[in-house]
Amino acid sequence: MQNTLNNLWQLPQTVFTISQLASLLQEPRTELIVKRMYYYVRQGSLLSPRRGIYAKPLYNPEELACALYTPCYLSLEYVLQQAGVVFQMDETLTMVSPLSRTLTIDGHTFRYRQMRGDLIASMAGIENRRNINIAIPERALLDTMYLQPHCHFDNLHPLSRRMIRQLLPVYQNKRLTERVEKLFSQS
Repeated sequence: MQNTLNNLWQLPQTVFTISQLASLLQEPRTELIVKRMYYYVRQGSLLSPRRGIYAKPLYNPEELACALYTPCYLSLEYVLQQAGVVFQMDETLTMVSPLSRTLTIDGHTFRYRQMRGDLIASMAGIENRRNINIAIPERALLDTMYLQPHCHFDNLHPLSRRMIRQLLPVYQNKRLTERVEKLFSQS
């Protein structure tokens, strides 16, 4: 625990939960970690955007989104905007999780949409990029169609129809399959 702050600054990760810190610092006593983090927050070396979560001053909001509620992953409009499937820009980070909730922290809006636990547990079409779980665009499209049956997409060209068809069985939903086939026939 001596060089805790130096150890954290050397990591590419910018957001840490208590359990992650316990593992990284190899310290099983969480009360000791909490005291140390509280000291660093008071000193101004670290931020505490939410209880039990600590961050470097220039933290990645995507990392924070994945740390606030687990299990979850970035998906829906956020991923579709980045892929060029949806043109309407919105800075909201949209997540799929076991609960629905909207939070604003440090000027960033995080919107969590509730989905069945077995769908969240399936890692098909989910990538982990430096502590950030994020859906590939095809999975984000299916998540959106699953949660919003009457949604609209501006540009389907960046998506792989083959990958969408490979991911469809994860949802085990006949209506979603019908909507996807209808979407494909219209484009």
